[in-house]
Amino acid sequence: MSSVGEAACSYAALILYDDGIPITAEKISTLVKAANVPVESYWPGLFAKLFEKCNIEDLITNVGAGGGGAPVAAGAPIAAGDGAGAAAPPPTEEKKKEEPEEDSDEDLGLSLFD
Repeated sequence: MSSVGEAACSYAALILYDDGIPITAEKISTLVKAANVPVESYWPGLFAKLFEKCNIEDLITNVGAGGGGAPVAAGAPIAAGDGAGAAAPPPTEEKKKEEPEEDSDEDLGLSLFD
């Protein structure tokens, strides 16, 4: 039942944010009760405290960010300070195609005549 309560409080907080209304436990409770969703009494307060400290817009825009490494921006090489040197183009990487290896019974030691 808690996952329904959590989802209801999340949606209520998003509704309040979208309408520009401050997110409080009382307002979350009011929306959840109006939707006839049974919620444990502590969920609205927890969500209200969460959204006091977190920016909802950041949470919405970073959905699925996953905490991976920062993206690397490829920029143009910086020329020398006097402008006399020309920047060389970045080296191109050649990708070698890997050929699939043929399955062989010799590697497994499974020979009928040994």
